[in-house]
Amino acid sequence: MADEMRVQKFLSKAGVCSRRTAEKWMKAGRVSVNGAACREMGAKVDPRTDRVEVDGKIVTLPDSYVYLLMNKPIHTITSMDDPEDRPVVVDLLPEKMPRVWPVGRLDWDSEGLLILTNDGKLTNLLTHPSHEVSKTYAVKVRGLIQPESEVLKSLREGIRLEDGMTAPARVVVTRDNGRNTWLEVILHEGRNRQIRRMFEAVGYPVMKLRRIAIGPITIEGIGSGTYRAMTHAEVQDLYAEVEAAMPPRAIPSSRALRREQEAIDRGNLPDS
Repeated sequence: MADEMRVQKFLSKAGVCSRRTAEKWMKAGRVSVNGAACREMGAKVDPRTDRVEVDGKIVTLPDSYVYLLMNKPIHTITSMDDPEDRPVVVDLLPEKMPRVWPVGRLDWDSEGLLILTNDGKLTNLLTHPSHEVSKTYAVKVRGLIQPESEVLKSLREGIRLEDGMTAPARVVVTRDNGRNTWLEVILHEGRNRQIRRMFEAVGYPVMKLRRIAIGPITIEGIGSGTYRAMTHAEVQDLYAEVEAAMPPRAIPSSRALRREQEAIDRGNLPDS
């Protein structure tokens, strides 16, 4: 049975927003409990009996947690919906799928690994800048960059963009075709279109960008536009990456673990 919790924690666990954002929304009168605006920072709710709303929409905790890995194709929006009616990543999931949301984002013209879940705690931990979760990208740029180029040195040390200096990044050349260069880039921050802006600033426009890993989780074996369920070990690895304990509801039963291990032993990662 769920215990009483502060409204901010409830909204965070529901995946609506971070606790800090919840406080801002409460102060602005956007959050109500049982029909009355809730502006008291210490107010608590019982998820079993209280009705919590944000902007008039009821918010509930998920019955169980879902963790998915998706290989996002280009020309899809990392969002739940789009006012311009462009394709969004959740369109690639079946209608019967429980409500999940993307963790972080990938640009419209970028592709690669994306985590989708209804675990609000993990979402907030992975996206909070203080945890500096690494993200690895395969990047193709126009032009040739030599492995010991001063361009690489400047990218590794940080580039001044319009929103300030970037943090140091790991950037290595992996190959070239005589005209263009492929690189591996590892970032620990996630500014809007950051990699594209970094390479544009040094005169090498990005032609292709694909995220291939988030922390210890890789895109290996996931085809473009497809997804699969994460294994329990992968979820554990992500929680370990942000040095946090998994919530009890995220821990599968012995039967589920046994079924998952049997699938892995057969050479099949669990389906969704």
